[in-house]
Amino acid sequence: MRLDRRRFLQLGAASGGTLVGAPALLTLLAACGSDGGTGSADSAGPFVLVKRWDDTANTAGSVRLPLALASPTDMALLTTGGASPSTLTGTVVDANGAQVTTFSTARHDSAISNPYWPVRVDVPAVGIYTLLVDGGDEHGVAFQVFAATDVQTPVTGAALPPFDTPTIDDPRGVNPVCTLTPNPCPFHAMTLTDALASGKHVVYMVGTPAHCQFGTCAPGLEFLVAAAPKFADRAVFVHADVYTDDTATQTAPAVSALHLGYEPVIYITDTAGTVTDRIDVIWDAPELDEVLTRNLS
Repeated sequence: MRLDRRRFLQLGAASGGTLVGAPALLTLLAACGSDGGTGSADSAGPFVLVKRWDDTANTAGSVRLPLALASPTDMALLTTGGASPSTLTGTVVDANGAQVTTFSTARHDSAISNPYWPVRVDVPAVGIYTLLVDGGDEHGVAFQVFAATDVQTPVTGAALPPFDTPTIDDPRGVNPVCTLTPNPCPFHAMTLTDALASGKHVVYMVGTPAHCQFGTCAPGLEFLVAAAPKFADRAVFVHADVYTDDTATQTAPAVSALHLGYEPVIYITDTAGTVTDRIDVIWDAPELDEVLTRNLS
């Protein structure tokens, strides 16, 4: 995806995946660098930082902020296999410029087209913060953290609300039930409602493999299918697609049930149905395995 630099830097809220209900309006935000400059630089060379997260779901505590890198000349996202730093390091500062925490994150690029760097930091309070990459532009990347009561989507520590997701036996008006090709995924045998009543952990993904414009949903779901057997004794896996049919014009009820404005997303719960973690927009198999292992042990 290529964008004029001025427009690239002026865009508002961003999502690294499809904007649910408006796939043609997908935006990508680089909040690093100045409007008239030549691009920002990290420690390995001149790159523009690109947000691959949605700010509306961040609450105080552990925050995941996946970054991508783009060329400063044409705003094209770097591809896997190209020249990019193996690690990004930096700090997070609050609105007053005081350091909140530091981070170091390795490049993730296993079986995906664009590498990303998943920054995980603990942010203790609501507010506006800036993520600064060592060697990068002094303006960094801004993000906001909300109070849990101000976030409509499920947050860590809250119950994942039950919902009768479409199944193979009862598609509930969604056709196809799963857009993964060539075969639908195996996570449509049980509804989310039944999964939450199973007494096991629940791993619930919402995403549309066929209509995700940045191509993160299909590999993300494939990684989940591959990982599921390892945790089958302790977790139930459920998937819900985003649209009611292949025209991708009407969002499915599963989306409004969670008040989602972006996808893909995976929620992980404990055996009581309380959300313990969330991973969204982009992930590769190694990061997904680490997240599942940490939460399902």
